[in-house]
Amino acid sequence: MSFHIEAITVLLNGLQQGAIYILLAVGLSIILGTLKFVNFAHGALYLVGTYAGLLLALEINLTSGQLQEWGFSTLGLGLGYIPALIIVPFVVFVVGLAMERFVVEPFKNRPDTDQILVTFGLAIILQELFRAFFGSSSLPFSQPAWAQGPPQVPFLAAIPISSWRYYVIGITAVLVLIVYLLVEFTDFGLIVRAGTRDPEMVELLGVRLSRPYIVVFGIGAALAGVAGVVGGPLNPVNPTIGNEILVPAFLTVVIGGVGSIAGAVLGGILFGLTQAILVATYSAWAQVGLYAIAAVVLLVRPQGLLGEAEVAP
Repeated sequence: MSFHIEAITVLLNGLQQGAIYILLAVGLSIILGTLKFVNFAHGALYLVGTYAGLLLALEINLTSGQLQEWGFSTLGLGLGYIPALIIVPFVVFVVGLAMERFVVEPFKNRPDTDQILVTFGLAIILQELFRAFFGSSSLPFSQPAWAQGPPQVPFLAAIPISSWRYYVIGITAVLVLIVYLLVEFTDFGLIVRAGTRDPEMVELLGVRLSRPYIVVFGIGAALAGVAGVVGGPLNPVNPTIGNEILVPAFLTVVIGGVGSIAGAVLGGILFGLTQAILVATYSAWAQVGLYAIAAVVLLVRPQGLLGEAEVAP
């Protein structure tokens, strides 16, 4: 493989990994920036989205877990990937609404430590429930047959990565653009941004912020669900994936700037490219590199690359 092809491959792999971080980080960032709530269960929403997408898209063979003991040797609807991509965001959106109402709302005005404890506890509960029902073994979440090989177009056909990675990048770009336009150029976004800066004044004007806030949380949850569907076919699917991706997602938010969608995008790209380059060169340092970047950014600019000083964590 020539050097320029290898370099482009690493670049595209980095953008694809960064896209997963971006989907998670944008949701985390708007939740943390708007509701001022530290949601350590965000990775669990990714977990729910991955398993929901797997069961909607495919039929899988179960080899362990309580469901297998109850006689379910196969499970799944086999609807395909496109229906899964459409249905899962709505499913996880509803899960997010329930989480906001029954978990976030009672702890919204509690200390950050209480919020971390209750949401991390919820994440562990969900992880162990999935482990109990589906077992600890990784489940096969294959890429769709129509997106397994390189795209059959000039130049891209010579790059040895699957078309699915291009779809991940494209889907992420479209969804982030939609969220950005929603927040910046709609009346809903105006209310959310005003409520973030001066919630008391907005309430005095007769606007109930609880309604847009619950929608914001649902949107963040839906983005995590989409990340699970598009990222599932690229990584092993097991009950620990939610907590494994939580730390990189939070670091992406922190280095980008809390509440900044553009910051989440920049942080995700930076993390994704760093991880891809280190995996291709010094794989043992791949995870260390992410923490090193986060440390340097926070030392130089504590509010994040595109964050405002008054919303620094």
